[in-house]
Amino acid sequence: MAKALWYVGGGRAELREEAAAAPGSGEVRVRALYGGISRGTERLVAFGRVPASEYERMRAPLMAGAFPFPVKYGYATVGRVEAGATPGQLVFALHPHQDEFTIPATMAVPVPAAVPPARAVLAANMETALNALWDGAPGPADRIAVVGGGIVGLLIARLCARMPGVEVTLVDIAPERAALARALSAGFATPDEAPRDCDLVFHASASAKGLATALGLAGEEATIVELSWYGAGQVAAPLGEAFHSRRLRLVASQVGKIAPSHRTRWTHGRRLAAALALLDDPALDVLLAPAIDFGELPARLADLLASNGDARCPLILYPAAR
Repeated sequence: MAKALWYVGGGRAELREEAAAAPGSGEVRVRALYGGISRGTERLVAFGRVPASEYERMRAPLMAGAFPFPVKYGYATVGRVEAGATPGQLVFALHPHQDEFTIPATMAVPVPAAVPPARAVLAANMETALNALWDGAPGPADRIAVVGGGIVGLLIARLCARMPGVEVTLVDIAPERAALARALSAGFATPDEAPRDCDLVFHASASAKGLATALGLAGEEATIVELSWYGAGQVAAPLGEAFHSRRLRLVASQVGKIAPSHRTRWTHGRRLAAALALLDDPALDVLLAPAIDFGELPARLADLLASNGDARCPLILYPAAR
């Protein structure tokens, strides 16, 4: 029997047993080693804040149950193939938090040899960051602000910082995130200190104040890429004052669809493989929080999903990785 985490209501979760199916034709059975929690999205799921209008669009590829509850949700698992076409292969899967599972072989994406399995759990977040860069189209020597120092914002900052001549600043209200920014070769500033007249601004704080900050940092005719997903909440956007006279562009970025600039040439599979390749970067290890045993997860979720919690990715340690 396999064990899986289910969100059952009001910030509560539990481990449930279910049959571990033998793989059929074109399938593989994977034993999980590490998992990652996407704090922002899973907070909304755990507290039932997915709007009814988004129930279908918010379905993860391999989730079970239905919104609001009970639902088996998640999309960051790294494991080893135990049975099927490629036994022994290390793979990433967009699978909920579960210690063993059977999936189509096409959904088990090989992890590059240079990427450690724990770091590979960042693949889904890196895919979101990569898609955001395609939406924003940063260029060499640009002045870029990233508002919101969660995992996605930090990954965007890292990707931008590796471009020639770029000045990238992570903007966050938590000064302790400055150390993470520096480790990723980015600058850091609080909202009051952040550089103005930016060529491009990414917003990933999931707050109305963060969005206002992002709009205020954008230079004349600049683009603000909005990555935050607010769930069922209502957000007041300050589109008065100089928003129109400065001809700012507010662009939505969402990983469910490939950015228009690449959509005709790229598939979701190719984009995910590219995200995994981009994780061949030891500096990204600073984004992983100390591992938590899978069996302790239900009792620890309230702290892990707290909005003022650790910016790093909560790392799940499965028994097979011990």
